[in-house]
Amino acid sequence: MATAMAATAVERAVLTLQGDALSQADVNLKMPRNNQLLHFAFREDKQWKLQQIQDARNHVSQAIYLLNNRDESYQFRTGAEVLKLMDAVMLQLTRARNRLTTPATLTLPEIAASGLTRMFAPALPSDLLVNVYINLNKLCLTVYQLHALQPNSTKNFRPAGGSVLHSPGAMFEWGSQRLEVSHVHKVESVIPWLNDALVFFTVSLQLCQQLKDKISVFSSYWSYRPF
Repeated sequence: MATAMAATAVERAVLTLQGDALSQADVNLKMPRNNQLLHFAFREDKQWKLQQIQDARNHVSQAIYLLNNRDESYQFRTGAEVLKLMDAVMLQLTRARNRLTTPATLTLPEIAASGLTRMFAPALPSDLLVNVYINLNKLCLTVYQLHALQPNSTKNFRPAGGSVLHSPGAMFEWGSQRLEVSHVHKVESVIPWLNDALVFFTVSLQLCQQLKDKISVFSSYWSYRPF
């Protein structure tokens, strides 16, 4: 599905998300220093796989496997057996949901080394970094503008750690250069099917918990022995 996004510095951004693949990215960015309009887009032969969606799908597949990995005629012998299965299924569903609700924390060198920076034509300028990720039901695009710290700079160089979103002033070392983030531009857009997925995860976990509660009640009843 195509998603259009806009912000103050990002004049226009259009991303196309198809399943777990970002198949198109077209961004117009106004550079704050000189008001120059910069345009960059994905090469036509390129797609970027979003690891978060891939991981979430893998966890759902594992949950389905756990539920289907029995003959149709199989009968559970104890309530504890059902509870154990529900715990395993709920663990996979929770992990799937968490991959969509909790973006990875990356260092600036990790973003710089990402293959995403090599997806664009024309190539990104050396003073730009780009990151794309899922946060809840939103597709987020972040563009970092950088400037090099001079060797005689009086600034106390302190490399930034991992973060979902780095702030202006964050520093890092890349190759032989020390760099600092000067501007951060972030745009985001709601993806309806991601919102649906999060709702389905919540409902599925609630149903699993309800089944566990009922099994626990009946198990305690079965184990009750009046004197």
